[in-house]
Amino acid sequence: MSVPHTEAGAPDALDTLAGALWRPLGAQGVYARTGLFETVLEQLSDLLSTRADPSAEVLRFPPVMSRLQLEKSGYLRSFPQLLGGVCVLHGGDAELHAAAERCERGADWTAALAASDLVLTPAACYPLYPLLGARGPIPAGGLCFDVAADCFRHEPSGALARLQSFRMREFVRIGTAQQVVAFRERWMGEGRRLADALALPCTVSVANDPFFGRTGQVLAVSQLQQSLKFELLVPLNPGAAPTACMSFNYHRDYFAQAWNLQMSGSEAVHTACVAFGLDRLALALFAVHGLDPRGWPAHVRQVLAFAERGSPA
Repeated sequence: MSVPHTEAGAPDALDTLAGALWRPLGAQGVYARTGLFETVLEQLSDLLSTRADPSAEVLRFPPVMSRLQLEKSGYLRSFPQLLGGVCVLHGGDAELHAAAERCERGADWTAALAASDLVLTPAACYPLYPLLGARGPIPAGGLCFDVAADCFRHEPSGALARLQSFRMREFVRIGTAQQVVAFRERWMGEGRRLADALALPCTVSVANDPFFGRTGQVLAVSQLQQSLKFELLVPLNPGAAPTACMSFNYHRDYFAQAWNLQMSGSEAVHTACVAFGLDRLALALFAVHGLDPRGWPAHVRQVLAFAERGSPA
């Protein structure tokens, strides 16, 4: 998902919510979440569970993943500006002691860091495709997954709707082109109905990912022309561009090619996903309805308070 930055110098109406929802941790876009915020986010997550396909395999991924797998998926080529890597101290006892001593003296010790075999997970579905590549053929009916992860994108900003560290939930469909397109179309409608149930004003608009460089500009135009990505946008700041809280993505056979995903028949494997920005959705509820959930519209409180797995959508 991608959203425009708040213009420099423009007031951020979300600032009035920050003290009740988050605690600053000394870096832009990185916050401790309060109990109030977490309670609503957990209710949202429970609500999404009632909307998940009953046949979906549930997977929860860590905030880090294999660097080699992310490279093979092409992320570095498309979004190098967003990537975060995990660096560690290498060497023997002497090198480690030297780095610690430089830190104690107030000197720069970070030159001793070197890249590890891990990167920070940029989207919840990225670890899924190599996992499937190792499993063997996709059954004729395709597969459904319910995945989530703590994600990172290097987008430092003072805008409270743009976090560097955030939670993402995704429903992923693997199958034929017809199967995954039908899945995405259905979820574009389900996403609107979910926003309506939460009394969140929204629009759904065609969008593009923030591809890097001149080649990326061509990819972004192609993505728009083929309508491969749509976003559900919620206005959080009066007079500012709305914020993307859900996205509906059709990858065609991109990940299938990268990870040699094949079906038991002869048809090509395609993939699609619907992604929910959990932190943004929770923030949207507070921005639209206020800081006290007890004063939210009765039907919104009911939808969130009685979200039980297996209840009707």
